[in-house]
Amino acid sequence: MTKTAASARHAALAAEIRAHDHAYYVLARPTISDAAYDRLYHELLDLEQRFPELATPESPSRRVGGEPLSEFQSVTHGVPMLSLDNTYSRAEVREFVGRVQRLLPGVDLEWTVEPKIDGVAVNLRYEGGRLTVGATRGDGATGDDVTANLRTIRSVPLVLARPHPAARRPASPRQSDLFEPAPAGPAPEIPEVLEVRGEVFMSRAGFARLNADREAAGEEVFANARNATAGSLKQLDPRVVAGRPLDMVLYGVGVIRGRAVPSSQSALLGWLQALGFRTPERWWVCRSLEELDAAIAELDSVRRGLAYETDGAVIKLNSWALRERCGSTAKAPRWAIAFKYAPEQACTRLKAITVQVGRTGALTPVAELEPVLLAGSTISRATLHNEEDLRRKDIRVGDWVLVEKAGEVIPAVVGVAPGRRTGTERLFRFPQACPECGSRVSKDSLGGDEGVAWRCLNPDCPARIRGRIEHWCCRGAMDIEGGGEVLVAQLVKTGLVTDVADLYRLRVAEVAALDRMGDKSARNFLEGIEASKQRDLWRLVFGLGILHVGAGVAKSLGRHFPTLDELAHATQERLTQVEDVGAVIAASVFQWFSDPQHQRLIERLRAAGLNFTSALHRPAATAGPLAGQTFVLTGTLPGMSRETATARIEALGGRVAGSVSPKTDYVLAGDDPGSKLEKARRLGIRVIDEAEFRRLAGESGA
Repeated sequence: MTKTAASARHAALAAEIRAHDHAYYVLARPTISDAAYDRLYHELLDLEQRFPELATPESPSRRVGGEPLSEFQSVTHGVPMLSLDNTYSRAEVREFVGRVQRLLPGVDLEWTVEPKIDGVAVNLRYEGGRLTVGATRGDGATGDDVTANLRTIRSVPLVLARPHPAARRPASPRQSDLFEPAPAGPAPEIPEVLEVRGEVFMSRAGFARLNADREAAGEEVFANARNATAGSLKQLDPRVVAGRPLDMVLYGVGVIRGRAVPSSQSALLGWLQALGFRTPERWWVCRSLEELDAAIAELDSVRRGLAYETDGAVIKLNSWALRERCGSTAKAPRWAIAFKYAPEQACTRLKAITVQVGRTGALTPVAELEPVLLAGSTISRATLHNEEDLRRKDIRVGDWVLVEKAGEVIPAVVGVAPGRRTGTERLFRFPQACPECGSRVSKDSLGGDEGVAWRCLNPDCPARIRGRIEHWCCRGAMDIEGGGEVLVAQLVKTGLVTDVADLYRLRVAEVAALDRMGDKSARNFLEGIEASKQRDLWRLVFGLGILHVGAGVAKSLGRHFPTLDELAHATQERLTQVEDVGAVIAASVFQWFSDPQHQRLIERLRAAGLNFTSALHRPAATAGPLAGQTFVLTGTLPGMSRETATARIEALGGRVAGSVSPKTDYVLAGDDPGSKLEKARRLGIRVIDEAEFRRLAGESGA
């Protein structure tokens, strides 16, 4: 193929892929099958491999993120990004409408109502239809240039173009009562310069998966989706951001040059849709206070069904000309206001604050509450996250506190009930010694964007021992049946077990003598311990509970190192050469194996007869047909179980990861696939079925 022909084909492929991305990520209405999409995408990648100059910043292949930045540059907004005045009162909404009416006497006012997304405000600048700069709001006048991070978000178009003919979002039921969308027609003319504004957010489902992955890796979880979003956008490495489930909804504009501004907010939303942007899926046009009240109430009734967190309704004057007449204060426009919904809360007394110690030594404060009914369940304990959160909210023992479900799932103390202090409340002093063992604690950085945590420095702390042994026994690690919280607590309390190596010295009589145990249960437990000696190396490494080392990283280490001894003697530089291992993980692994106490533990495990070799390791000379390929499984395969598929992939030199990331090569999908399939599409990962997998594996007759 000539360079000219390749360039033409690449342009056609890029345009088609962008149209399908818009239909899938913006409208949730895919227009082709996954297999057909994957063929287009991989044809594009093949062309870019043969003709590297085609891989421009606007190519769909650039979504996975580029090289890390050293720092963020400052960006001055052409039009200031003002914040909105807030209110929790319907009466104040009516007062707001009255103020605007006084500014515009004799004018019939029309309003729009949109969901207030709990995310991070961002400005995108397009020049000649191409995304050039993306910046955070910052102080309203200047923000941080986070263009590289925003390019990884699949719903953000890199190039403005006419959307797919079928890619038009239908009006919502309420919206169609009050506003007739513009009919489909020629795509609008793309301005010479266009700045669009909206909210970057993390979906509820995506946030839950992210926290589950972090917890599995021994990392501190995010308190809420907004914090996770803000932390993601602050990452200097776009490749990290590409693995975060970020999305964006657009609802406003800044600088526009080269065409007239739409005359109203309702026209603007339709115009942004036609340009290929994702806009709020529910919004209302209202012409009276009664309609405003109805729209606010209806949004409150449907917002829990939206994919993202919403904490209010944004009310805007519809006409742009009338907005100009109203003007703005130094901080906020006079023509808009945000009505904040009061979250469902309960008020109860804080009886005590306890501190939990995890297997990594992290100390977490927990509120012990007088039981209270909240959102259908009785709450007696709630997280206080960390010391900084406790101090910022000025929460004291004996306070009457307000409790709500963070993300409407996890109970959290949000503050002190105003006016209810008696003077008998006591400040809580974060322990300077571990509450479990009395050892010294220290505040250390966890790296990345998750801040600092107090940690118990005693590796022999009973709480840390219990956590480590429970983790060692769990199904994802050494898979020892019966090694749950109750039995482990007894083993540690009686002194039978002080580390995981002690499990391999237990005798039937010792275990049978424990509470709720008998001879049969004890034998079953010890048989599970004996069977664990043959587990593969990656399970052992994961079971050791090294900070930041989840199951996926443990498998990567198992593929790179043939034995535990070689891993234990690896330098930090060599560790960073392993797939999925960055500087933070490399330092954590290196420090763990450098500890003399851990070295003694390894020798005791060796003496107990545990397997120290990796079945995943494949020397280059004997690499299988799937060598270097990363798979993620989702759904039910018709001809094999997940365990069989995983074993087959790993035996042929590939690896199986638990979650989709930019480093995933294939998603093997069966019937009833889950959210991993959606993320694969978002990241442009190739999706295959069982038949295609068998062909890749070289099975005859496949």
